[in-house]
Amino acid sequence: MPHYCNLEVFKITIIGHPQNCSLRGEIKAAYTGAMKTSFLVALLNGLVATFVWGGEMVNESFDSENQRRAWQLVDGCEWVCPQLGSNTFLKVSAKDANMVAIVRKIDLRPFAGMKIAVTADLRLEGVTKPAHEWNGVKCMLVFETPTTSKQWCSLSNVYGTEDWKSYGYTCEIPPDATTGEWVLGLQESAGTVFFDNLAIRENGRRATTLPLPRAFAEPPYRGHAESRLRGCMISPVYDREGLETLHAWGANLVRFQITRDDNSAEADLDAFERRLQKLLGELEKMLPDCERLGIKVVIDLHSPPGGRLPDRSMAMFYQQDYADRFVETWQKIARQFKGRPAVWAYDLINEPVQNIPVPPGLQDYWDLQIRAAQAIREIDPETAIIFEVDNWDSASGFRFVEPVPVSNVVYQVHLYNPHEFTHQNVNDVVKPLAYPGTCNGAPLNREYLRKILKPVRDFQLAYNVQIYAGEFSAARWAPGAADYLRDCIDLFEEYGWDWSYHAFREWDGWSVEHGSDKEDRKPVSQDTDRKKVLVEAFHRP
Repeated sequence: MPHYCNLEVFKITIIGHPQNCSLRGEIKAAYTGAMKTSFLVALLNGLVATFVWGGEMVNESFDSENQRRAWQLVDGCEWVCPQLGSNTFLKVSAKDANMVAIVRKIDLRPFAGMKIAVTADLRLEGVTKPAHEWNGVKCMLVFETPTTSKQWCSLSNVYGTEDWKSYGYTCEIPPDATTGEWVLGLQESAGTVFFDNLAIRENGRRATTLPLPRAFAEPPYRGHAESRLRGCMISPVYDREGLETLHAWGANLVRFQITRDDNSAEADLDAFERRLQKLLGELEKMLPDCERLGIKVVIDLHSPPGGRLPDRSMAMFYQQDYADRFVETWQKIARQFKGRPAVWAYDLINEPVQNIPVPPGLQDYWDLQIRAAQAIREIDPETAIIFEVDNWDSASGFRFVEPVPVSNVVYQVHLYNPHEFTHQNVNDVVKPLAYPGTCNGAPLNREYLRKILKPVRDFQLAYNVQIYAGEFSAARWAPGAADYLRDCIDLFEEYGWDWSYHAFREWDGWSVEHGSDKEDRKPVSQDTDRKKVLVEAFHRP
């Protein structure tokens, strides 16, 4: 499932387009929208930055008097210069959870269609833990485009007391982006934070140029002979009665999650191995029944070696021993399950996130999957291999990749757009948002979903590849959740994609056997409208 754009430690500077040699912010009287809380605002009028397109990196600090003069500071914000000749920092202090922030306009056109890294050097003094992980220290980009809902890309889980560190996060800038806002400060936290060396740079892979769609002599590789694979994600603990129920509903696919059992089981490689062996044993129990019932299985490495860093990036992109164990894990799985009739595919990584460039000598989210797939192919030349894209396997991530040099490949996408609808009241309390309806002033309907999926559809048509929608869902209490699921499925079917709903008998928030009352944690006796949507779809030709 997707999460907010987040952070990780590294140090870089601003790059951009040589023709845009200054960014002149416009003074704002107030900052509104989703950040509408009680706050103090200081407004950036002209942080001047030199841009270099794809070459030298240029640091932008607050050391120049001309730069500092461009800011209009209010209570809670001040310049700090510890001693003559030393660096000057921006200091933001809050006495309570009210928001203290600076906001400025930023021209996003130099970064349109790019994946960027946003960074800042921070020092924290007694910053209290916020009520929500995406609050606390704010170093955030906010933007909205004609093809996207409002987006907040920010640090996450930043609070406490820390000496100077460099923090950053990755943000995908849509091709039609023009302007946005840059927000620095504190929200839902008391304490003090110092800022220095604000930066933006291109991060990782550039958007690709797709070949024009054309007629292909052969249909895409699918790895199965069914008209369509349709099913659900399931718990890694085998439930024979549950599998029989899915079969009775008409499902012919399950996505088996190899997950962690606690937060340490991924970072500790011995613990990871013990958990892996336990769950592969559960899979062995399940496969004979899957073969008997005609149900195909996706083996999903949901929690890879090393797990996720505090910013949700995967540790194996930044640490060699985790990357090596990832490849070895897939070699082990391929040896054990090669040639098993019920196994449809090896799902290499669930929802990869790579918020910063990888260190020299290591492989990024795409190349590491290629390495693992090639290692599998030395053992198992036939079983389908599923690749997932960056940023939680989002549809937009398909703009940054090309087909891989590996045989028998399927490409996966996850759909939880807009997050404000699918995850409403999951981790917070918000006003209900209905589907169909409007979100951030824009229509929320099937055509909205079609626009979100367009990068995936374009990739499919350009390269003649098979797409698998491995996860999609909406909280059971979301108004119109059944209509949302129906529109998702209708698009998958129109495009010829295989799909699996998230999830069957896992967390009850996604359960189609539970009603729309969030407080009722027991399955209901009558079929829900969401269950009816799934069962009807499972029985399509």
